[in-house]
Amino acid sequence: MVQREVPPISDAVDERIVLTLMADGRATLATLAAATGLSTSAVQSRLQRLEKRGVIAGYRAVVDWEAVGLPVSAFVAVTLRDYTRQEEIPELLRALDGVVSCYSIAGAPSYLLRVRTASLSALEDLINEIHRVAPASTETTMVLRAYFEDEPPHD
Repeated sequence: MVQREVPPISDAVDERIVLTLMADGRATLATLAAATGLSTSAVQSRLQRLEKRGVIAGYRAVVDWEAVGLPVSAFVAVTLRDYTRQEEIPELLRALDGVVSCYSIAGAPSYLLRVRTASLSALEDLINEIHRVAPASTETTMVLRAYFEDEPPHD
């Protein structure tokens, strides 16, 4: 018997659960049940399947970065000069305080980092630390204002 692969999101109900959680990661089972028209136990079962399939990888808090003392935000493009250590660079960058995310990108830079620091001098220290751990040049773009971040898709 040939086994067919189960799609991660199998129908519109799964999609509604995912979209509702993207808008409010703390949505209760009752809220999800109301959004889908299912019972709470049916929603819980679907939610567990979505988690098991990796569609829902975790739940996060949306942080007010200024309130936690990290108001400076920037993107740092990292262009490697030595590609022999390319595989280990993301983990070295992950270990640096202030690096929020790291993306491998197409084009001249190898990686694009999102960083957060307490001050401009702390940003300068972080950039110097990036140069210390990675054989690379960097180009930094400061964020003046974020109009939205990680916003869920609209219906």
